[in-house]
Amino acid sequence: MSGEPVGMSEEGRNVRVEYEPRSVKDLLGEMKDTAELLIDLSYSSVLFEDADLAEEVLELEARMDVLQLQARMTLVMAGRNPEDAETLAPVFGIVGAAEKISDAAGDVAKVVREEVGLLPAFRASLPDAVETLARATVAADSTYAGETLAGLNLETETGVRVVAVRRGEEWIHSPDRDTRLQGGDVLICRGPDEGVAGVYETLTGDPFEVPTAEPGANDAAPDWPSEIDDEAANVEERSGEQEGGEDERGEDEAEAGLADLDRAVESLVLLKNVSELAVDLAYSSVLFDDAELAEEVRALEVEVDALKSRFEAWTLRAAASVSDPVALRGLLHVATSTEVISDAAVEISEGVLRGLGTHPVVQAAVAESDEVLVRQVVAPGGDLAGAPVADLTRAVAGLRVLAVRRGDDDGVDVSDGDSGDSEWVLSPAEDTVLRGGDTLIVKGTRASADRLADLA
Repeated sequence: MSGEPVGMSEEGRNVRVEYEPRSVKDLLGEMKDTAELLIDLSYSSVLFEDADLAEEVLELEARMDVLQLQARMTLVMAGRNPEDAETLAPVFGIVGAAEKISDAAGDVAKVVREEVGLLPAFRASLPDAVETLARATVAADSTYAGETLAGLNLETETGVRVVAVRRGEEWIHSPDRDTRLQGGDVLICRGPDEGVAGVYETLTGDPFEVPTAEPGANDAAPDWPSEIDDEAANVEERSGEQEGGEDERGEDEAEAGLADLDRAVESLVLLKNVSELAVDLAYSSVLFDDAELAEEVRALEVEVDALKSRFEAWTLRAAASVSDPVALRGLLHVATSTEVISDAAVEISEGVLRGLGTHPVVQAAVAESDEVLVRQVVAPGGDLAGAPVADLTRAVAGLRVLAVRRGDDDGVDVSDGDSGDSEWVLSPAEDTVLRGGDTLIVKGTRASADRLADLA
């Protein structure tokens, strides 16, 4: 044993951490916000091939190393008897899970930081799976410099939300209306492409380039990287020198390789989406002390394991169609890190799964974090009853429906294919029809949560 904390980044190891009298609620809240921001930044750094975003991941990962040690110290100080040990044990699990998510996000960003390399096919698939997120440094002469977020009213005017601000070495999570921007501030902004582009240019003075899918050399398979297309062409050329039967076999092998890699990329994007959903549902299960939600988290983790197994099989089969199989290393790297995130989600909900309940401090921390989790029942005969999910998300900006627990059918037509047989609908499609008695688990800003309450 080296004596060094497991999973700690190099920067974190160089910081001496001492006990500070800080509330567990504040520490857990900051850890949750930091972990979620790390996930967003890490995948965005891959999408943009952005070394600066990857460096922000490194900074936040080091911050998480400090937070988890401070949280553990505070929890140790809080325990006085066996009853405390029982109630605090799940809290230690949540602290450890947040650190695992941080380390996994750091490993995803290493694809960019260490130039591991990632196939364009995967990067081209990410725009639909990753909400546009930008890192912008406020220029001294920007019209936004010196203004408060309330004065700019960015979210209402542009749909863009400032999710964090780095000022020197200090991070401001969940900046409020009174946060005043300064020249040199580094802003992490999230929103629609057009809105992010305009805000970015005003902040920095430089144009913002929205990533687009990069077509390969073969128009019939526009998402494929050039080395795949080249190798397929080489296989076809070599096989043309063989007999007719061998020619057909070579073409079939090339096409099979492309199909396998296609499946691998699709499964990896799904792996990412399911893992992130698992984390959101895990925190929801803790907030609402809901054992059934926690069981859904465990089921998602099993699904992630199965997805990763299929991904590995397809990737290995596709390696025969790549001139340099090492080019697939980045995909394998991201998949391994993404699976760790789903494992951490189960650890978050472990206390609820085992019937230990949720400590009130944890519930308060989750409730007061950056993006709020809300459980809302659809009133029979209300505005939402009979409406598709798309109507809700259009009416309430910044709201994501994570899951729907089916309630009593109030006579609403459910011809979209949903039936009352399934208690939970996870990541409901836009055409999923809501019914009176349904319970929605949603994530969004506090303003969007208030708007939802008015509609339901």
